[in-house]
Amino acid sequence: MKRLHRLTAILVKLQSKKIVLAAELANKFEVSLRTIYRDMQALTDAGVPIGAEAGTGYYLVDGYSLPPIMFTEKEANALLTASKIINTNNDQSLINEYQEAIDKVIAVLKSTQKEKLKILEQRVFTYNREHVKSSNSLSIIQQAITDYRVLEIEYSTASQEYSKRLIEPLGVYFTNNTWIMIAHCRLRNDYREFRTDRILSLIETHEVFSSQHFSLEEYYKKRTESCNYY
Repeated sequence: MKRLHRLTAILVKLQSKKIVLAAELANKFEVSLRTIYRDMQALTDAGVPIGAEAGTGYYLVDGYSLPPIMFTEKEANALLTASKIINTNNDQSLINEYQEAIDKVIAVLKSTQKEKLKILEQRVFTYNREHVKSSNSLSIIQQAITDYRVLEIEYSTASQEYSKRLIEPLGVYFTNNTWIMIAHCRLRNDYREFRTDRILSLIETHEVFSSQHFSLEEYYKKRTESCNYY
């Protein structure tokens, strides 16, 4: 990778993560640690306010923002292809939010790139299963996970049992064309899994729950086939 392209890619990494490790960058770009140190010094000399913590990594100083970086054609193509896959999922809120993001990507492309992307859009197809019950809550759930926001939901089980409950959303995963939310259910005082297509209504409350350690990996190690999913 040419040095200019590597420096640009490093800037993208610094904008996308709170802390970036030198070893992580060296592995990604297949260069030595000494090369990364020189790259960081070059960016600093160019006026980019990069902070460093011994044993931790590099970061952009708070309050500093970089101008938008142009997408390559391959990157734009990858995002468009991903949008086709997103359109096959069953949550309309995710489709809408991703389309908004794609529109912003297209807005910064050159005219020739936009024309090529238009051609590709007509040549990429994904099969969408029919008669799949959809949902429209994933976007709110994702925001609630990062904001530690308590949600109030009305829910229907597979046996058509209805309930209203307060939950603390902790994670989501996608399986069998369905989004599943993992949450601490206050009604049951335990972890529960909720299919988003069975959520009849969802309200964001003003209550914030305490941050707690939650790992999907640890959760699945303890999870049994018979528990929590209904």
